[in-house]
Amino acid sequence: MSRPATTVVEIGAGAAQCSRWLARHRGARVVASDLSGGMLATSRRIDAGRADGTAPVPLLQCDGTRLPLADASVDRVFTAYGVVPFVADSEAVLREAARVLRPGGRFVFSTSHPVRWAFPDVPGPEGLTATTSYFDRTPYVESAAGVPTYVEHHRTLGDLVRQVVAAGLTLVDLVEPEWPARNRQSWGGWSPLRGRLLPGTAILVCERP
Repeated sequence: MSRPATTVVEIGAGAAQCSRWLARHRGARVVASDLSGGMLATSRRIDAGRADGTAPVPLLQCDGTRLPLADASVDRVFTAYGVVPFVADSEAVLREAARVLRPGGRFVFSTSHPVRWAFPDVPGPEGLTATTSYFDRTPYVESAAGVPTYVEHHRTLGDLVRQVVAAGLTLVDLVEPEWPARNRQSWGGWSPLRGRLLPGTAILVCERP
């Protein structure tokens, strides 16, 4: 008797690239969710343009703090640089993930490593000197004509761990990927120079007891 496929929900999926990879390469039953209808429309166009006969990824347009899913209904929830840094109440996202997970289910989320907030977002040597307090939790905001167009919230590692615990989850692992030596490219404020010295990503692996 074959084992049933793992049921996975991605929060803040964008155009569902990660969900599409999981469905194709790991055989998971994946649902991709995002607040943006435009990003989900892009996902539909990607699926419509594929010629390999692969079924399109099921999509949900919803707020990551209010998932339209039943309690204890999925095996895995994940978000890759989605939702958590972009909402004022990220603990609500963790609570929702815990709610929809079956006992023993796993929630994994990645976010910009909190330590990077203390340093300028510059790839060169000037990006190696701390200029802001790591403990300053003032959100980063970009505006156009006085209207916020982009907001990213800063939490310390301690903040994130406390939110995991408050959501009723168990922290299984905290992964800080090192910059691969083979990567010689710069991207935004990141470069091999910065990557050798500062962590860029934090991945928290959590389980519902």
